[in-house]
Amino acid sequence: MAVPAAFFVLFFGYPVAAIVGRGLRQGGHWNLDIVGRVLSDPDILQVLWFTVWQAAASTALTLALALPGAYVFARLRFPGKGLLRAVVTVPFVLPTVVAGSAFLALGGRGGALDEWFGLRLDTSVWAVLLAHVFFNYAVVVRTVGGFWAQLDPRQEEAARVLGAGRLAAWRRVTLPALAPSLGAAALIVFLFTFTSFGVIQVLGGPRFATLEVEIYRQTATLLELPTAAVLTLTQFAAVAALLAVHAWSVRKRESALSLVPAERTARRPEGPAQWAVLWSVLAVIALLIVLPLAVLVERAFNGPDGYGLAFFRALGSQSESGTFVVAPAAAIGNSLAYAAAATLIALVVGGLAAAALTRRAGRLVRGFDALLMLPLGTSAVTVGFGFLIALDEPPLDLRSSWFLVPLAQALVGVPFVIRTLLPVLRSVDVRLREAAAVLGASPLRAWREVELPLVGRALLVSAGFAFAVSLGEFGATVFIARPDAPTLPVAVARMLGRAGEMNYGQAMALSTILMLVCAGVLLALERVRTHSPGEF
Repeated sequence: MAVPAAFFVLFFGYPVAAIVGRGLRQGGHWNLDIVGRVLSDPDILQVLWFTVWQAAASTALTLALALPGAYVFARLRFPGKGLLRAVVTVPFVLPTVVAGSAFLALGGRGGALDEWFGLRLDTSVWAVLLAHVFFNYAVVVRTVGGFWAQLDPRQEEAARVLGAGRLAAWRRVTLPALAPSLGAAALIVFLFTFTSFGVIQVLGGPRFATLEVEIYRQTATLLELPTAAVLTLTQFAAVAALLAVHAWSVRKRESALSLVPAERTARRPEGPAQWAVLWSVLAVIALLIVLPLAVLVERAFNGPDGYGLAFFRALGSQSESGTFVVAPAAAIGNSLAYAAAATLIALVVGGLAAAALTRRAGRLVRGFDALLMLPLGTSAVTVGFGFLIALDEPPLDLRSSWFLVPLAQALVGVPFVIRTLLPVLRSVDVRLREAAAVLGASPLRAWREVELPLVGRALLVSAGFAFAVSLGEFGATVFIARPDAPTLPVAVARMLGRAGEMNYGQAMALSTILMLVCAGVLLALERVRTHSPGEF
């Protein structure tokens, strides 16, 4: 536990505490009066209300649209299932700013819906809600569907034999068993939408601002650190409460039922009802996930002189508008190098943390687990700005170092490594380790020759997820990426913020490249995917 704890204290706790302390300390004294003043401001209260409201609405809409998809992936067997699973996961690992740009290309001014039907979504909150469903659909499919696939179907079949209808059997037998998993998925979706930044930044406009966007505005635009510090603490408290409830639901889910291997429960669709559910899910995926991505790709190739590679070629030359001091194409190499370094850090830190959590129990370890999950819900804007403030003095003078970006990205990747490795490590029979020790193997050799072959596939999956989410990290990177070494998400955001057809087209081209890289990683993961019931 020592290395993960030190990593999070130095690169998460210290920067966040530094920026909050700078905001709340005035003249060497703590000024807590600012808390009441900020939280009673009508404008801030409106932001808080909209943050909670849009998160609740996004969560309800995501569950309603994704729950049939969870059933299809859990219970039905059909051609192309692995490919489709990768497709629905692509939006989740894309940067939120790219998800926003995909819906901007679909429903914004001059977008596909505007051209085809004269319909614009970017003038209403529906663009935000649908983009959140687009982004979080995979959370429900993989969290609920992964658990559903391992529920013994004979229990529901027994209820049918005893006279219950299909709906009654599902409501009274399957739904109670799924409740902890549904609760966990709902909490994860609410957490991600509560802290939404990139989607709101691109689609929200001046009328719709979440807590995360307001923290960014107060920090980067107005330089009001006291207000930003209060909002950060408010968000931190809400996230900590959500993670505590999530940890409780996970423990309940782990002990709820005995599970069966997923490959035993999937069957070919039978009867008109199952075929109707399958086709309706395919239609939702096509309209909600594939269509925005397809429109994004179409905009990338639709150049000033018709379809071609004009926008992609322009990435190789420096922008005349001064958007970058290097050619935008340099962001591709930067992102790949940063993500590779962040993945290595996340594997070391997350692997050690997962091993510690596997071998220990009790409140201290559960608290340690919750600590490792906090970066997923804490303001990435606060972390990024905290890096600039805190890590500028020896021995941690990293502000001018390229290594600062992988450190920030690794904070987001570590939770995915832990959540992927934990179920597999817990499934390893402890007697194998004990037998190796009795035969004279050292702990390191026992791990290398007994456990590593058993968890190798899970290690590859966790590395893939860490790499994909590191590629897409935006909230912290937008502060710390140097002008001469931008990442792909930062480059996309800067181009979308500049007027002109060429800037917009290059943003779509970079988004397309990023999407293809993430899709390739996910397709590779599907080939080595483990069947253990993870949390994602």
